[in-house]
Amino acid sequence: MAGVKVTCMAIVICMMLMGAPFAVNAISCSEVIHKLDPCLGYLGGSSSAPSRKCCRGVKKLNHMARTTRERRTTCNCLKSAANAISGLRTNNAAALPGMCGVRLSYKISTSTNCNRIRN
Repeated sequence: MAGVKVTCMAIVICMMLMGAPFAVNAISCSEVIHKLDPCLGYLGGSSSAPSRKCCRGVKKLNHMARTTRERRTTCNCLKSAANAISGLRTNNAAALPGMCGVRLSYKISTSTNCNRIRN
């Protein structure tokens, strides 16, 4: 009986260790917002182009979101943030990745279906 408990404990520990890298690499909405915070002027229309700092954040965020799950999470965060920005210029939001030299497989919009995003 003690041997079974030790084996079960070892299996649980292995499963936790195998899952740990995925938990560490997960993208949070707070990270998404933090990376795009320098873009608020452009998104709100007070500047005609995104700043260098904004584009660095966009590029970093795109680099961070590699898996389908991470891209969907990022998309949902972007949608939530877009709904929360008062005076958001939707054309600027949609154009932001391209203005920063990033290609996305989806349009940044409050109507985007994030579940359709593939890696």
